[in-house]
Amino acid sequence: MRPETPETCQSLRYGYTTGACATAATLAAAHRLLANSELDRVEITLPRGQRPVFGLEYCRLTATGAEAATIKDAGDDPDVTHGALIFAQVALSESPGVRFHAGPGVGTVTRPGLPIPPGEPAINPTPRRMMTEHLLRLATEQGYHGGFEVTVGIENGAELALKTLNPRLGIVGGLSILGTTGIVRPFSCSAYIASIQQAIEVARANGLTHIVACTGAASEHTLRSHYALPDMALIEMGDFAGAVLKHLRRAPIPRLTLAGGFGKISKLAAGHLDLHSRSSSVDLALLAVEAAALGADVALQEAMRAANTSQQALAWAAGLPLGDRICALARDQARAILPPEVAVEVWATDRAGQPVGHAGFA
Repeated sequence: MRPETPETCQSLRYGYTTGACATAATLAAAHRLLANSELDRVEITLPRGQRPVFGLEYCRLTATGAEAATIKDAGDDPDVTHGALIFAQVALSESPGVRFHAGPGVGTVTRPGLPIPPGEPAINPTPRRMMTEHLLRLATEQGYHGGFEVTVGIENGAELALKTLNPRLGIVGGLSILGTTGIVRPFSCSAYIASIQQAIEVARANGLTHIVACTGAASEHTLRSHYALPDMALIEMGDFAGAVLKHLRRAPIPRLTLAGGFGKISKLAAGHLDLHSRSSSVDLALLAVEAAALGADVALQEAMRAANTSQQALAWAAGLPLGDRICALARDQARAILPPEVAVEVWATDRAGQPVGHAGFA
């Protein structure tokens, strides 16, 4: 069963979170133990009431209990875990309740600031609650009064985690089991945004007062060289400048540096908070207008409007402080969202990561 989609996403396909997949695998494994039934599919209930059915790759007994697995389908959302095998191993326990363990490919939390304390497997609160509710409901149906030991794993999760923010968040050994609704919304990149928010909270919990949010590796390398900040202060925001700004509006940190390629910073200057090409385009006319305010003649303005890229337009405006001006406009956009207690600066870089514009904290 597919969840309902908003009108703007009717042509796009929803998927399911790692938390929903882990819940399906856990329920199937427990069902194999308590009901002595080997399932090939299983239905779960998501936090908002949807009841999707998950196909199972296997559901079998083991030497210590039972295990089951499903393939994660992220729908049309770009997701590093799309197609990954997510499995759960369940063992029965004399102690009541449910205890969670990190299997192969699931990380362990090592730093404060995340929803799960250090030392615990990186299985977020909502997936834990979903698995617990399904297990306790099954136990009641089957007249079982003991507890459960649940081990969740992701095939190749340790390798996949290197493509995420987990190492910087202090989650070691693999991926996180995530999700608050069980559903991955197309192009929402909800897992990525959640990672950005978690990265900010890790920085806060560790007493940092200055974070640097970068669109990519080149700008991050430049700012890493400029500021002597620990890795946890460097936030890889990708195209989601809005996620950083909106989170800091709710939970301020004293100093914020935004950094990115000139084209993406020019999008922020134009008021775009999603910097991906699917959501916003470089406004060459804006660049020409701002160059005119700095003294560009008509011929240069027309050339800039016809440029192939923002970098080409910037190169044609060499000799004018256009990079600084665009950064100042981007800083104004950020200030309009952030509370006054957050000081913000903006850096723009070229493709090699070299600075081409800066608007400072003052």
